Amino acid sequence: MSRPSNFRLPRMLGAAALFAGLALGAVPTWAQDEAPPIESGTHSDEPAHEMTKGEKKLARLLEGRVAGEPQTCIRVMPTAGMTTIDKTAYVYGRGNTIYVQRTQNPEQIDRRDVLVTQRFGGGTQFCKVDVTTTVDPLNGFLTGAVLFDDFIPYTRVDKDAG
Repeated sequence: MSRPSNFRLPRMLGAAALFAGLALGAVPTWAQDEAPPIESGTHSDEPAHEMTKGEKKLARLLEGRVAGEPQTCIRVMPTAGMTTIDKTAYVYGRGNTIYVQRTQNPEQIDRRDVLVTQRFGGGTQFCKVDVTTTVDPLNGFLTGAVLFDDFIPYTRVDKDAG
C-alpha cells in the first residue's frame, strides 16, 4: 500500500502506528453538497431542527438500512473502506452491512485527519477500547485523540421482504 508523497508521520508514532491506521482504510474523504433542510419537529410548537451537512450525508448512506444491536468490536479488513463524515461519524465497511461510529466527541471528527490506531482486539478486530489518535497528513502533527462508543451496524433491508 503506498501513501501520498506529501504524507509525513511524526517519528514518535513509528511505522507500526502508520500501518495500523492505514489498515483501517484511513483515507480522508470529502463531504458532499448540502441537501435542503429537513425538519425534525412534528408539532407546530416544536422548533424545526436543521440537519448539518454531515447528518444529511449520513442519512443518505443509511437510506434503506435498519440499525442492529450495538457492538464493542467489529471485524475490519483492509479492503472494507472507511468514510469520514465531518463532525458526525466514521462509517466502516461496504455492502449489506456498514458500521457507524459516532465517537464520544463527534464534533471533533475531521475528514482531513488520518486515524492511527493501536489495536487490542487482534489483527482483524477494531474495538472501542483501541487507542486511536488523529494526525494531520500534510504536516505530520498529532491533532487529537478519539474516544469510541459502540459500533452500530446498519443492514440493508431486502425490498422483497415485506
